[in-house]
Amino acid sequence: AGREHMEKYGSQPEHFAWIGWKNHSHSKNNPYAQFQTEYSLEEINEAREIYSPLTKLQCSPTSDGSAAAIVASERFVEQHDLWDRAIEIVGQAMITDMSSTFDSASSINVVGADMSRVAGRQALEEAEVDIADVDVVELHDCFSANELITYEALGLAGEGEGHLLVEREATTYGGDGPVVNPSGGLISKGHPLGATGLAQASELTWQLRGDADERQVDGAKLALQHYIGLGGAAVVTVYGQPS
Repeated sequence: AGREHMEKYGSQPEHFAWIGWKNHSHSKNNPYAQFQTEYSLEEINEAREIYSPLTKLQCSPTSDGSAAAIVASERFVEQHDLWDRAIEIVGQAMITDMSSTFDSASSINVVGADMSRVAGRQALEEAEVDIADVDVVELHDCFSANELITYEALGLAGEGEGHLLVEREATTYGGDGPVVNPSGGLISKGHPLGATGLAQASELTWQLRGDADERQVDGAKLALQHYIGLGGAAVVTVYGQPS
């Protein structure tokens, strides 16, 4: 899919490498991350090649982990006086394999771009917000190429323009877009499969509570989570302050 994006839209290996660098850089402030080492961009580029154009430091590792989450009704929150801690799920959608997954001969769709696009649109519509309103995103960066492709699927960039976000360094602290994967993402935080989604949910809950310490996104009020599994489903969830 990364190669297809390069051929169609002109992205370069350096764009994917920057995403790996960004996520490893973010994870140095995450005590829950599997890896907390900050690498130079040169080290990302020169790491062992796994599958061109991706190097080892642009790929999610083998991980073990477990997770649990509490989902409470408004009545429970009220009864236990938890409004100062509660974070609300304001939109959510799951999309399974679409005909375009199999019919388009596009690797970008095979890895879930169309599913992510539809799920993202539906979740944002249910939340009655726009992607431009989102402050912080945790998305499924199993490989750096997937993060770049998902920028486009979620509407953070136009089709074929995900690498332009990279050139602007828009998706890290101080950029002009939402901070993407402040946890370090799957690439550096780790990817223990079933627990990964709840790790994303936890990170976004901490961000919206203001409890993310050194990786806190200033003024975070609205968050989006993107999770995907091939064979195949994509889930997008929008979180906000209780209304």
